Amino acid sequence: VQLQASGGGSVQAGESLRLSCKASGMNFKINDMGWYRQVPGRERDMVAEITSGGSSSYTDSVKGRFTISRDNARRTVFLQMNSLKPEDTAVYFCTSSNGYWGKGTLVTVSS
Repeated sequence: VQLQASGGGSVQAGESLRLSCKASGMNFKINDMGWYRQVPGRERDMVAEITSGGSSSYTDSVKGRFTISRDNARRTVFLQMNSLKPEDTAVYFCTSSNGYWGKGTLVTVSS
């Protein structure tokens, strides 16, 4: 199983980024998927999750700014991040409900 995340980068506050995570070696469509983020020295925290049926949930700090979606045909989960803030700076990881994690992608937001 492999979860390959991409799309991170450095942006200014207020700008947008779209993260992608492509899964291979697993039955993608039956798994819930999620995005977590981690700042050095702190725990990895949930950002957004999407069930196999397409229901989504978000941590309060990103509600209204971030949108998680999935494309089962492409075995990919997305995280659209709008109105980015400096406090969104972190390494972002995707994860699947069958217990796998991708390597992180760094998002840096400068003020």
